[in-house]
Amino acid sequence: MKILFKILKFSAAAIFLLLLVFSIYIYASGPTLPKETDKVIDSVENEPLPLIVTGKTGFARSQGLNIWYESISPKQEPKGAVLLMMGISSDALAWPKKFINAFVDSGYQVIIYDNRGTGESDWVKNWDSRHPYTLADMADDGVAVLHAAGLKKAHIIGVSMGGMMAQELAIRHPECVISLASVMSSGYIEDPALQPISSGVAFNLIKAALKYEVPGGDKNMIRLQVASRVILRGQATYPLNVKEIAEQVLYDVKKRKGYNPNVSKQQAAAVMASGSRYEALKKLRIPVLVIHGKQDPFIPIAHGRKCAITIPQADTFWVDNMGHDLPDNLADTLTQRIMANFNRVFIEK
Repeated sequence: MKILFKILKFSAAAIFLLLLVFSIYIYASGPTLPKETDKVIDSVENEPLPLIVTGKTGFARSQGLNIWYESISPKQEPKGAVLLMMGISSDALAWPKKFINAFVDSGYQVIIYDNRGTGESDWVKNWDSRHPYTLADMADDGVAVLHAAGLKKAHIIGVSMGGMMAQELAIRHPECVISLASVMSSGYIEDPALQPISSGVAFNLIKAALKYEVPGGDKNMIRLQVASRVILRGQATYPLNVKEIAEQVLYDVKKRKGYNPNVSKQQAAAVMASGSRYEALKKLRIPVLVIHGKQDPFIPIAHGRKCAITIPQADTFWVDNMGHDLPDNLADTLTQRIMANFNRVFIEK
């Protein structure tokens, strides 16, 4: 009995030591946050939050779920409508204001929405990993939002997983799509002929979550979002808008439902369950623009290049000093190229 007690005592000490070493490793690792981060967080926490949601809001009904959306209209009669589709785990507020305002100021109505499982949209209960929802289901959410906003068609823009959803929407509902912009995305994320998404970036994002999300608190949630943006920026060198990130996080936490801890695995499963879109993309007959950052550390630019050669008459924009992100300093350049695609005409051959 004494020997067993000693073994158990030694095992407990060893486990404690391993946990301590792991905790120190997690705390010491991770990206270096911009030096002004904590100062900016303190400032934002001590000031009234700005009114981030300023447009007309509502809910669309899609496959039994309520999908929250916001419609932002220009001062004049709209030239047309733009539907923005955000990436994995992110809600509508993740769209940079500068990016949205560029379209609105140019005369377009902009529709943003919370993907299922995020923000004010319904969080999926009783999710079954054996039968996950797919990108096609999420694309149908986008169509439901479009119709709930009183629109029959729009220019569709999607980033990362949102780009995959936008591709699905164009494939499944061509009558709803005027043009398509697929940004830092892929036509088949598991393409064996291409370099896969970076496991190193994914691991760094997990470490950041352990470092900041596990201890909890508003400050750490902001730090997590800033750290994630640093990781996804990769080797690009543009500054991050820490103030806007902090305001968006606090608005989500204090004014909305906050962040869903289960949505990442659900939406990752949706991506993996959806397979290749290459054959369907070959049949698109609309103006398409493929955009990808040359420094994207997460989805290699080869995925964007393959999309571009797969889609008939696709235009391309390979962006210097851009990671897996929509940086403020490139907002005007990106939106101008996208709006130029609005005016392109697909020529049947």
